[in-house]
Amino acid sequence: MSNELRIGIIIGSTRPGRVGDQVANWVHEHAARLGDASYEVVDLADFQLPLLDEAVPASAGRYEHEHTRAWAEKVAGYDGFIFVTSEYNHAPSPALLNAISFIYGEWNDKAAAIVSYGAVSSGVRAADKLRSTLGELQIADVRTQLAFSFFHDFENFSVFTPGEKHVATLQTLVGQLETWAKALQGVRVAKLEAAAAA
Repeated sequence: MSNELRIGIIIGSTRPGRVGDQVANWVHEHAARLGDASYEVVDLADFQLPLLDEAVPASAGRYEHEHTRAWAEKVAGYDGFIFVTSEYNHAPSPALLNAISFIYGEWNDKAAAIVSYGAVSSGVRAADKLRSTLGELQIADVRTQLAFSFFHDFENFSVFTPGEKHVATLQTLVGQLETWAKALQGVRVAKLEAAAAA
């Protein structure tokens, strides 16, 4: 296991006309500069995941389909994640929840942060619901989160133009995420060593 932390910034929307890619690219640009980890944008649209089609529960780790195995391999390579989530009907996007549910062990004992965006609530209700899902997958989510408003952080509700104040919040988020990701990297190493010794 490499000592260098790898963090995946997951674009949680696959919807045509989405703005999540703009948000994720902004996060990547600044996180790569502010943090010490290696950051990479991960686009769910690239994986073409259908509605969950695995017959065996993900916790068994027996993935039948190639698209599931490709997604599992991608997620397994990271020590932590930044989930960039929109808010649909007070919840994360169906595409994100579907992708999360495809796999299980690859998420375990890793850290995550949440960046949300939306209209009235800036996506915070979606972020709250996402936190409970992450806990079930044994992902430790950090306290600090970014929440962007369509009314204040986007021009014409379509072009991402965040204020400079958000960079300071992102710096705090990155610091917390990298600290937790490093600690949980140690947890995973200890588990592997214990399994090998058993």
